[in-house]
Amino acid sequence: QLQLVESGGGLVQPGGSLRLSCVASGRTLDYYAITWFRQAPGKEREGVSCIGRRGGIKYEDSVKGRFTISRDNAKNTVYLQMNNLKPEDTATYYCAAQFMVGDGCAYAGMNYWGKGTLVTVSS
Repeated sequence: QLQLVESGGGLVQPGGSLRLSCVASGRTLDYYAITWFRQAPGKEREGVSCIGRRGGIKYEDSVKGRFTISRDNAKNTVYLQMNNLKPEDTATYYCAAQFMVGDGCAYAGMNYWGKGTLVTVSS
């Protein structure tokens, strides 16, 4: 089993920054693509960004240029640096892992999920 724990959420003013971390335990992340999702109150969960085993990356259009995903396999950790945050970024952010043979990543087909961390962007 792979356990995922997110941290780094909190309250930030518009234009501010946060860095989310997703720490894995139980297994190495080497064989997993990692995806960050978010779910705002009353809305469906959406994929925000994902990173493949060797660093292939995707971003959802609304976060391109503001969010940066990265991974440190030595620390079994994936990060989501979020800059220029907007009120519409307010949501619970989840990381999820998908066993992957190649270097791709996706917004569906996750094998493991974390419990989420809340990000609130408000003045």
